[in-house]
Amino acid sequence: MKVNHAWRLPLAVLATAILLAGCGGSDGGEPQAAGPRPVQAVAVQPQRYTLISELPGRVEPMRVAEVRARVAGIVLSRDFVEGADVKAGDVLFRIDPAPFKAALSRAQGELAKAQAAVSDAQAVVKRYTPLVKIEAVSQQDFDTANTTLKSALAARRSAQADVETAQLNLDYATVKAPISGRIGRAQVTEGALVGQNEATPMATIQQLDPVYVDFNQPVGDMLRMRAAMQNGSLGEGEGASISITIDGTDQQREGRLLFSDIAVDRSTGQVALRGEFANPGVLLLPGMYVRVRTHQGVDPQAILVPQRAVTRSTDGKPQVLVVGADDVVESRAVQTGTMRGGDWHITEGLAPGDRVIVGGVSAAVPGQKVSVTPLSEPKVAAAGDAAATAKQ
Repeated sequence: MKVNHAWRLPLAVLATAILLAGCGGSDGGEPQAAGPRPVQAVAVQPQRYTLISELPGRVEPMRVAEVRARVAGIVLSRDFVEGADVKAGDVLFRIDPAPFKAALSRAQGELAKAQAAVSDAQAVVKRYTPLVKIEAVSQQDFDTANTTLKSALAARRSAQADVETAQLNLDYATVKAPISGRIGRAQVTEGALVGQNEATPMATIQQLDPVYVDFNQPVGDMLRMRAAMQNGSLGEGEGASISITIDGTDQQREGRLLFSDIAVDRSTGQVALRGEFANPGVLLLPGMYVRVRTHQGVDPQAILVPQRAVTRSTDGKPQVLVVGADDVVESRAVQTGTMRGGDWHITEGLAPGDRVIVGGVSAAVPGQKVSVTPLSEPKVAAAGDAAATAKQ
C-alpha cells in the first residue's frame, strides 16, 4: 500500500512561519527599565509650636452639702422643687416643731426660776454686807450668803444654756439650705421619722457654677517638660490656661489651673491636678467625662510633618521616608510627640531641610531613586500655631 505524503508540506511551511514570528520580537533585546517613581516631598523647617497635653478628666462640683436632719421628729412638709436651684437659707423641710416649742417653754421657765434665786441671793448678800461690819451678822452667815449667790449665778447660766439649746432645736426643725446651688431629689417624704439616733440624709445640694475638673498627668511627662524648660530647649507655655472639650460634642470651655497635688499617686505614678471652669447654663454636670487640654510649653524649633508621612516599621516603631542625596530614598526612624491638626510633632530623627515624602509613600522604596515634586507647606505651618488650633 502506497502512503501519500503530499499533505505534510503545507504543515511544515506553517510551522516555520510561526517560529519566525515568535523570534522576531527578540531583536529588541532586554525590556527597558522603568524610570524614577514620582513622589511628593516637603522640606521640613523649624517653627514655633505650643506643646499641649490632652488628658481625660471628670467634672466635680465646687461645693457639696448633704442636708441632714439635726433633730428627731416627723417631717411635715417638703418646701422645694427637686432639681431646682436654691439659695442659702431657703426652707427645704419642716419637721414637727411642737415638741421643741414645749422644750423651749420649759427651759425658759427654769431660767426664770434661776433668775429669781439669783435675785434673792443678791438681796441677802446686800443686806448682810453692812451688818457683818458691825458684827450684827456672823462671818459664817455672810460667807454662806455669798456661796448661795454664786451657786444661783451658776444655775442661771446653766438654765440660760438650756434655753439656747431648746431654741436651736426649734430652729433646726426648719431645715434650711446651707449653701446656694442645685438640689437633687428628696431622700425623705412627708410623714417620715428622721433624726432618730442618727443625722438622717434628706437631700444634697451641689454648687455647679463654677465647677472643678479633676485630671491626672503622668509624672514622667511632667518631669521631661520641666527638664526641657530648664535646659532651654523648651520655653514657658501659657501658664495656668487650660481648656476642656465636652465628650461627644465640639463644645469647648476655657478655664484656669488651680493646683497640682504635692504627691504622686503610688499606684498609678500620676500627679493629680484640678482646674476651674465657669459653667453658665449648668452644661457641665458632676461626673461628666471631658478632655482637658493643658499648655505644657513652647518649642521654638519644632519639626512638624503630615500624619500620612509617618509609617510604622516591622517592629512597630515610627519612621518616615526621606529623599537623600541623588534623590535616593532612605528610611529614617523618628520619635513622635503630640499630634494636632493632622500633623505629628517630631522630637527626634529629622533636621531642618530634610525632604520628607508625603505623597506616593507606598510607591517609594528605600534605596531606589525617585522623581521629587515639591509640596507647599501652608498646612504644616498652620498646624504649628497651637494657640490658634487650641481655640478652634
